[in-house]
Amino acid sequence: MLYTQDLMEELNILVRYNLETTLEGLKVHQSQASSTAVAATQRLFAKGLVSQEDGGYLTTMGREAAEQAQTVLHLLNPS
Repeated sequence: MLYTQDLMEELNILVRYNLETTLEGLKVHQSQASSTAVAATQRLFAKGLVSQEDGGYLTTMGREAAEQAQTVLHLLNPS
């Protein structure tokens, strides 16, 4: 299985979450964000990884996915 463009866009949303706190979420505004970011966030909501269609907070499963996505990103791009 290869990464598709949709999966890459979802990973790009997940790596934006601040894992230092559970009190901080993301809001992906349709009027300000790209259509690909909006669609990726909606897919993450449908998969149960975020609490709202426009972002919100990570769910338990979403936090695990974000942790892993951020770890991979730091391994591949240590700067």
